[in-house]
Amino acid sequence: MKREPKLLLAKACDSLVLSIELFNRPSDRGRVSSTLIQLDHAFEMLLKAAILHRGGRIREKREKDTIGFDACVRRALSDGRIKFLTNEQALVLQTINGLRDAAQHHLLDVSEGQLYVHVQSGVTLFRDLLKSVFKQELVTHLPTRVLPVSTSPPTTLATLFESEVDEIKKLLRPGKRRQIEAMARLRPLAILDATIQGEKGQPSDADLRRVGKEVVSGRSWADAFKGASAVEIAAEGAGPSLSLRLAKKEGIPIQLVAEGTPGSSVIAIKRVNELDHYSLGAKQLAEKLGVSMPKALAAVDHFGVRGMADCYKEFKLGSQLHKRYSPKALDVIRDKLKTESMDDIWTHRRPSGRKG
Repeated sequence: MKREPKLLLAKACDSLVLSIELFNRPSDRGRVSSTLIQLDHAFEMLLKAAILHRGGRIREKREKDTIGFDACVRRALSDGRIKFLTNEQALVLQTINGLRDAAQHHLLDVSEGQLYVHVQSGVTLFRDLLKSVFKQELVTHLPTRVLPVSTSPPTTLATLFESEVDEIKKLLRPGKRRQIEAMARLRPLAILDATIQGEKGQPSDADLRRVGKEVVSGRSWADAFKGASAVEIAAEGAGPSLSLRLAKKEGIPIQLVAEGTPGSSVIAIKRVNELDHYSLGAKQLAEKLGVSMPKALAAVDHFGVRGMADCYKEFKLGSQLHKRYSPKALDVIRDKLKTESMDDIWTHRRPSGRKG
């Protein structure tokens, strides 16, 4: 390994050890902020070491300063020559960076359960990247006994959010006059939620007040924090070998946000209501094509629309099977009909026996 990435990697490991040490300290004074600041710094140094190790650059031409945290994440995620991050790993990094911003620049009240999730998932990610990029084991840099320890680690993200929402409701009860404390408690939840949805920056006081009103009114945490409800905690192993990772739920895609998008981070979970996407039944498809339903279905079969995943999908709701088409199916058929006649398709149709 060349000298610069080697020194950056050593600096990253130093900050990781400090972060773990601060997490496990018996005193709570300054513990949360200092833990997050050191963990964030560990990852920025690790990302820069990895980019250099893979032959990339951490300075733009004629620039004195190195690239920032977001630029490191984007480069590690999307530059094919040096790519070493997955989408889920980028979500963890964005969340830690957002929490560090709030801890360093404003008020942040992170519960023990939240802090444990972020630090343990951070140690897991550091271990994963150290092995995949540098072919090194974390135990070569720190003893196996050095890891975050919690007396009551959360088992699921749902459990974590539900307990936090309950505490926030108590702070916002009429007559309590503890809105500032409630906003500080809401902030890390809002940062995680916004980060997952691809929003960069800190939530405003108005945003936090709105979410506070929603949870007080009885709205479920999954409805109030739609981004966070799209991920879950995946745990493997135990003790020194414990791995904790944030993973998106099945069927929910993650997308790269276009560089330069105002107010956006690098990566976001894109949650789509599939019934809204596949919004047309066979009858609506026929009406929009201006033909009878049998002719519309003949065109569907002739052009193989049911074999196109972004055009057709079947949903089972209860005991009923619903066959649905997206607006793209309409575009595909209309485009094909520019060169083929509907009458010819109908004349030479082969009955498929399908209804819808």
